[in-house]
Amino acid sequence: MAQFFKEKPNKSKQLSAKLTLDVTQLDHLGAGIAQHQGKVVFVAGALPGERATVQLVEQKKSYAKAKLINIASPAPSRVKPHCQHYSQCGGCDLQHMDTQAQRDYKQAALVDLIAKLSSSEAIDAQMSAEAIIGEGWHYRRRARLATLLDKRSQRLQLGFRAGNSNQIVEINHCPVLAAPLSDLITPLAANLNQLKAKASIGHVELTRADNGHFVVIRVTKNLPNSDIRWLTGFAEKHQLNLLLQDDAGQLTQLYPQLTSTEQAVTLPFYHLAAESIRCSFTPGNFVQVNSAINQGMVDQAIEWLDPQPGERILDLFCGVGNFSLPLAKKAAHVVGVEGVPEMVEQAKQNAIDNNLDNVTFYHADLSADLSDQAWLGKIDKLLLDPARAGAYESLQWLQKMQPKKVVYVSCNPASLARDSSVLLANGYRIAQVGLVDMFPQTHHIESMVLFELSK
Repeated sequence: MAQFFKEKPNKSKQLSAKLTLDVTQLDHLGAGIAQHQGKVVFVAGALPGERATVQLVEQKKSYAKAKLINIASPAPSRVKPHCQHYSQCGGCDLQHMDTQAQRDYKQAALVDLIAKLSSSEAIDAQMSAEAIIGEGWHYRRRARLATLLDKRSQRLQLGFRAGNSNQIVEINHCPVLAAPLSDLITPLAANLNQLKAKASIGHVELTRADNGHFVVIRVTKNLPNSDIRWLTGFAEKHQLNLLLQDDAGQLTQLYPQLTSTEQAVTLPFYHLAAESIRCSFTPGNFVQVNSAINQGMVDQAIEWLDPQPGERILDLFCGVGNFSLPLAKKAAHVVGVEGVPEMVEQAKQNAIDNNLDNVTFYHADLSADLSDQAWLGKIDKLLLDPARAGAYESLQWLQKMQPKKVVYVSCNPASLARDSSVLLANGYRIAQVGLVDMFPQTHHIESMVLFELSK
């Protein structure tokens, strides 16, 4: 059977003899877990129920890592990876597992991590919300492709980073990327290779938005006019919104050309259908990549928080208003706080564009001392949507905020579990826990948890 392991073994370490191990479960990063001589052995690419031939590539005091050689007895959940680049590309790591089995694994991992790391009560059936799920393929509306100029051939390679490596895997399609964007990769790579200044091309960002397809090309220096004309012709042929971004982050729109009365570049936007909200965002800034799942998260946040007229709701790590604006649409007064100044300005503009005057946005470093912030005070409800590092520092101000309900949107079960301990210690209980399958075919676990203040 073909080799599944994506990591290159450390050449400074001696490989062990081949071992046959029984894999019993997956860890929270999607690696198989087996036992050997009293140690836990992590085997990337192996599934529970499989007997695997492996070689140890790294040994620590309490665990080891192994390279998967072959599978003697495949698990029922094993499937053939859909993507031809799977064995090299670092983007997806669970394509060898069927989609439903992936979701079952993520649900179990989520519940287990919260129960263990937060020392919380067991997650029972009443607390487990129905998972938010969608399509398993072609779900990403956005991706950033890396570039590398081969010094020998002078050919510009376009692709993704290899697993646990800085090397670039050149790709010609991506089955988790929205189909029109995936279809664009090959002709775009060919076009970029016709440029005189292709050595000046950095990463390339592809976005499928409600107002069209966007290609943003990072450039390290100004391109000659001949290259500009070549790129513009390509954009016109494929009907793309094409922008260049310099090292300072400044965007220049190449196509469609701005008229003399237009001042700003065209920004991509998406609609939140149920709330009739339009959110514009700047290329390079954060936006949820799975539009259908994002809509489900917004709907669930509104259901769980149940915003009422006259209530004050605080949305920390608010981005461009993804949750703030729909909550404000329900007549509550919403305060959104974000650490990236450009996103705060965009959120303010989004509020204006949606005719919402009951939402206010602030810029603040949410990992710093917040005691002098004007927005910090008594609130009715709180929404948290932090990055992987979590919201630990922000939660130190719970006593001052005293929200009755807290909805925590997490992309990292470990930081969620740690932060859950803070909430539980402050008198909150877990009312709902739900899996959010934002990234099918990968081990990444998104979730939403509803905390309620105990009476």
